[in-house]
Amino acid sequence: METIVLVTGFVVAYLIGSIPTAVWVGKWFYNTDVREKGSGNAGATNTIRVLGLKAGIPVIIIDILKGWFAVWMMRYFIPPGWDKDMVIYAEIVAGIMAVIGHTLPVYAGFRGGKGVATLLGMGIALYGWPVLISVVVFAVVLLATGYVSLGSIFGGAVFPFVVVFYYHITNPALVGMAVFAALFLLWTHRKNIQRLWKGEENRILYGKRKK
Repeated sequence: METIVLVTGFVVAYLIGSIPTAVWVGKWFYNTDVREKGSGNAGATNTIRVLGLKAGIPVIIIDILKGWFAVWMMRYFIPPGWDKDMVIYAEIVAGIMAVIGHTLPVYAGFRGGKGVATLLGMGIALYGWPVLISVVVFAVVLLATGYVSLGSIFGGAVFPFVVVFYYHITNPALVGMAVFAALFLLWTHRKNIQRLWKGEENRILYGKRKK
């Protein structure tokens, strides 16, 4: 019975992550499917690019909350008596399920976003302050270059080092998740990396790509 309850929690986390915020905001309020325009990505960055900040800000806030809530609500599905390490493992799985839901949303034909905002929400729930340093790195790179993708990549890359060397977190699950997050961001941004290398990536702050 405990296993069924736990698995149910993971399924709920996936369904929460699957809420296609960008798609629904675009269709309901702008009669536009953001996946058919811009980068074709159902995330906040492309929403801002296609529909503007007014549409993009609610999208990013809700997408962050999806990751945070998926971790938080697992306390109601975890069997009583579990030790702290086991609870962390369950929360990590729930967070990952939410990110998978965002990238492969059941409500939107499994065509979602890259999961950066949802991963951030998961990180806030699991790590707290260490995430802030990665957010600062992201912001600095974004302001300096205008590339959201580059900011996301750098923010993710520094995160494991912040976790291990600055905050001295030693829990194997949290360290492993930090490394996974960095690699996940590299993988989801592989096409952006190719465009950056070719000088074809779009800037979000300073207009489109520099010729």
